[in-house]
Amino acid sequence: MIEVVAELSRGPVFLAGEALECVVTVTNPLPPTATSASSEALAWASAQIHCQFHASESRVALPPPDSSQPDVQPDSQTVFLPHRGERGQCILSTPPKILFCDLRLDPGESKSYSYSEVLPIEGPPSFRGQSVKYVYKLTIGCQRVNSPITLLRVPLRVLVLTGLQDVRFPHDEAVAPSSPFLEEDEGGKKDSWLAELAGERLMAATSCRSLHLYNISDGRGKVGTFGIFKSVYRLGEDVVGTLNLGEGTVACLQFSVSLQTEEHVQPEYQRRRGAGGVPSVSHVTHARHQESCLHTTRTSFSLPIPLSSTPGFCTAIVSLKWRLHFEFVTSREPGLVLLPPVEQPEPTTWTGPEQVPVDTFSWDLPIKVLPTSPTLASYAAPGPSTSTITI
Repeated sequence: MIEVVAELSRGPVFLAGEALECVVTVTNPLPPTATSASSEALAWASAQIHCQFHASESRVALPPPDSSQPDVQPDSQTVFLPHRGERGQCILSTPPKILFCDLRLDPGESKSYSYSEVLPIEGPPSFRGQSVKYVYKLTIGCQRVNSPITLLRVPLRVLVLTGLQDVRFPHDEAVAPSSPFLEEDEGGKKDSWLAELAGERLMAATSCRSLHLYNISDGRGKVGTFGIFKSVYRLGEDVVGTLNLGEGTVACLQFSVSLQTEEHVQPEYQRRRGAGGVPSVSHVTHARHQESCLHTTRTSFSLPIPLSSTPGFCTAIVSLKWRLHFEFVTSREPGLVLLPPVEQPEPTTWTGPEQVPVDTFSWDLPIKVLPTSPTLASYAAPGPSTSTITI
């Protein structure tokens, strides 16, 4: 029996283009007092990162698979296929790397191997939607002599920042270590430079503040004014808005605002369409605020963007967009007052009306949501950083 442990040194969340580092430890768990006949051997071990794509058959119409692809013997148990047994199709993978060959371990002995690979920058982000799913995994395959391959899978979460694909790593002194007494390899310099560049771009895109005002009206007049200070956010930030109802000519009884994502299947891949030929769209609500606001002059709300959610993105098959979805309930009666008179000649019992004729309408405001620091996402939404399998 051999125990294989894979541990991610920095957590399970990464930015596309970063280097993933994993330590693979192989151990013979028998006590050292066992006989030499208890030694265990492995023929080889290899590691590879891959992205699995799965689509809902009721929502997405995919083209038939390409029959011209070479046969890779998917049924053979002696061929290293990281996506063996997985749902969907493998759309992205890195070249496999051999960790070791002909390893023999005595009882109680263990050996560790380091695996490092750059996550492909051209791939989609990790996403589990209603129509499609993109799932990243690091798969480690091990094999005994004359035995089937055993696979150890480590789940990953990959965030994608659009625009980094076109950036080239500068080979100059600008990325040299700050201290001449410190040594850093080329891969480490590029990885830290990419993370710093991504942080600068995220900060520049989300730190700009400027008040945007929107007049909200229905068919009978103005309801109020909505104000928001920015339209680009990072995962983990709060969407803060203000609503001024004092200037309205139509009484607003209640409003709600929801932070939602819209999952659009591209037209050429759509299978189900809504009424009137309009493409169906999947909505997911991540946060919601509701308030009764009759006789309210000004109010505000704050909606947190979950760190576990997926930033907006677009692929050839699906796109994900963010929005604020408002719903208003307004009175049909002009100058509606539901408060008792301030001055009364004698004590009386006052009750509000049992029924008020109302109208409802909705309004959508698109916003943009970008990734955040992978380290922050790992701390706030921790996932498994260690996976174990026994052969």
